[in-house]
Amino acid sequence: MISKEAKSKPMNFSHDIAQRVSPLLHKTFTKYGKIAFTWFGPRPVVLINDAEMVKDIFSKPYIFVKPENYHIIKLLIKGLATANKDIWSRHRKIINPAFHLEKLKIMVPIFYSCCCDMVRKWEKIVTENGSYELDLWPNLEILTSNALSKAAFGSNYEEGKKIFDLQMELSELVMKSFPLPGASLLPTKTNRRVKEIAKQVRSSIQGIITKRLKAMERENAGISYDDLLGVLLESNLRQIKEGVNKNLGMSMEEVIEECEFFYFAGHESTSVLIMWAIILLSKHLDWQEHARQEILQVLGGKNPDFDDLSRLKIVNMILLETLRLYPPGVMFARVLGETTKLGNITLPCGVQVNIPTLFVHRDQEIWGNNANEFNPERFSEGVASSTNGKFGYFPFGFGPRVCIGQNFAMLEAKIALAMFLQHFTFDISPSYVHAPYLVVTLQAQYGAQVILRKVVKSE
Repeated sequence: MISKEAKSKPMNFSHDIAQRVSPLLHKTFTKYGKIAFTWFGPRPVVLINDAEMVKDIFSKPYIFVKPENYHIIKLLIKGLATANKDIWSRHRKIINPAFHLEKLKIMVPIFYSCCCDMVRKWEKIVTENGSYELDLWPNLEILTSNALSKAAFGSNYEEGKKIFDLQMELSELVMKSFPLPGASLLPTKTNRRVKEIAKQVRSSIQGIITKRLKAMERENAGISYDDLLGVLLESNLRQIKEGVNKNLGMSMEEVIEECEFFYFAGHESTSVLIMWAIILLSKHLDWQEHARQEILQVLGGKNPDFDDLSRLKIVNMILLETLRLYPPGVMFARVLGETTKLGNITLPCGVQVNIPTLFVHRDQEIWGNNANEFNPERFSEGVASSTNGKFGYFPFGFGPRVCIGQNFAMLEAKIALAMFLQHFTFDISPSYVHAPYLVVTLQAQYGAQVILRKVVKSE
């Protein structure tokens, strides 16, 4: 009820969004402090809003493990993201090569090409109208899903569109089914549709994998694939051949699950990051212009390469601050695998701990009195300096289980901002309503409308 009421009311343009996005947690922490206790169905849950305790939790992945009983959420979040202990370690070892620096460098032309397509589309509508009110969200979903299809699966947007559309519908249905424990087991129309979509997504991804395996067999390993799926399959086959038994590799079912999750997380989280970055720059025009000048100076109109992107310091600061204020995921959950002392409290085996990113990222003891303000300058000397050496920043998690795709997402977001800001100015639209809300990631409830204009180039 409290969440429904919060979502029914838009807010003034403020970055103090915790009360709207997580009203129950906001009320709980206000009343009980940084450590609180509640129940989720039959499971006891401890809410941890203390940064040092959070760091301790992230640093012990074999004690604080991923929850395994949320069947409905596992329809979206699976594979490496939910695996524990030895299974997680085995999967991580196999998947790591797909995210090595040299592989990421190969992704730059792919991301650049997809951004160029979007720039041409926007230039056409702006040229015809002088300026144009654009809802960023559907455009960025197309951009990132297209880029992901090519970078991850070597397929074009049309081949990946079916998976993309189904996963978007699935994420909305999953969040509607999630509020009550056990609700996903009821024979409702929504739950039947959820299972139907999950089956279709799995079938589509299995088709892509099977096609690739047949191609690899025909070519008799005579070609090396640079897309993420090819690297993953090659790494998996190598692990199986080198190991004493096949259990060292991943089964077809496990490969499908990894691809399902990466397809979902890879475009969803990056879309959200780019969207909020542009929204923020549309309100903070001084930072938009700072970023544009840096981009023009570093790139000088040429196609970006990996080294160029690493020199975009202001763009990087803007993305880091965006992730602080509007992290794609607002909560991490872990379960105690054994009785453990955490700070000055002892937690029994089986207790769940929830880590509210949104709140730690706004802790004034860490970030100062301007914790709810957009100030990329705080990251001018890096993340550690931004918090005066304290722990308090983890948009992609932290420790051994930090998100394996974080560099992939940041690289794509940098290219997108570099391309868009060279060609367009963005102003917040009068029709934009500031209403961040949680689907699976942190999205804009009523769209992300901006006024798009072409950059006026100086003589």
